[in-house]
Amino acid sequence: MRRLLLWCARNRWLGERLPRLRFVRRAVRRFMPGEELAAALTAAETYRARGIGSVFTFLGENLADLSDAERVAAHYREVLDVVSTRGLGGEISVKLTQLGLDIDPEVAFAHFDGLARHAAERRTWAWIDMEGSAYTERTVAFYERTRAAHENVGLCLQAYLHRTPADVQRLLPQHPAVRLVKGAYDEPASVAHRRRSDVDAAFLALSTQLLEAVRDGNARFIAATHDTSLIARIAGFGEALGLDRKRIEVQMLYGIRTVEQRRLAAEGFDVRGLIAYGTAWYPWYMRRLAERPANVVFALRQLLP
Repeated sequence: MRRLLLWCARNRWLGERLPRLRFVRRAVRRFMPGEELAAALTAAETYRARGIGSVFTFLGENLADLSDAERVAAHYREVLDVVSTRGLGGEISVKLTQLGLDIDPEVAFAHFDGLARHAAERRTWAWIDMEGSAYTERTVAFYERTRAAHENVGLCLQAYLHRTPADVQRLLPQHPAVRLVKGAYDEPASVAHRRRSDVDAAFLALSTQLLEAVRDGNARFIAATHDTSLIARIAGFGEALGLDRKRIEVQMLYGIRTVEQRRLAAEGFDVRGLIAYGTAWYPWYMRRLAERPANVVFALRQLLP
């Protein structure tokens, strides 16, 4: 099922047709509040009332026209301005192929460099989202270059990739900010762990290493997972290191484990919800379905009246 859904995420023919179906559009509302920024901002206001922060991601990837990349960068500048004006304290998370990495890496760098400066002026963060393994080296190198110029930038790393422990070691001298996810792309066994138990073990090992760096003041670390048992183990290790709960950061997707998000925030952890929005949601949504069987069941229920 996971392989099928990930294949669907890459299929252009399905990507042009499935989003038109009413039940698909109903189902996607579980993971995103709407396609417009206004809906995302409303969701962030709700989060704030419950002591939960927000990260905004405007969906889209692999752009083929640099004029589109300019529009994406301008949109994120608008997000930073509105979030600052409303006092939401929200951060942004951007895919590099959304800024033109496939076409001209220097243009992509100029766009993200500008967003990092814009975010710094508004006392918030700009994150680089990770894409498939074909982009991993370029993305890590891009982050190294950006981190040399800005302190308020972070990078998403995928625990299931075999190379990630080496990437963490490589980045630690730069005092990085890392958002660790399990990984949602269909990668071969030569590149990534395939068994859930192996992915969980890798996630836990990387988390403990990064929490030690947080304790020493050498990193910012976010555990981005909906696996509450894994979060409990990570939190226990962080507290054993003497970290205050506010320094243990957790991130989940909008609409997933909402009760757990509220519970963790009430218990004093730093919790953020990643709020995705935009019209280019199809491949992102299919990867969300592939992550958990429960997501597929929810989507199928939308076929019913």
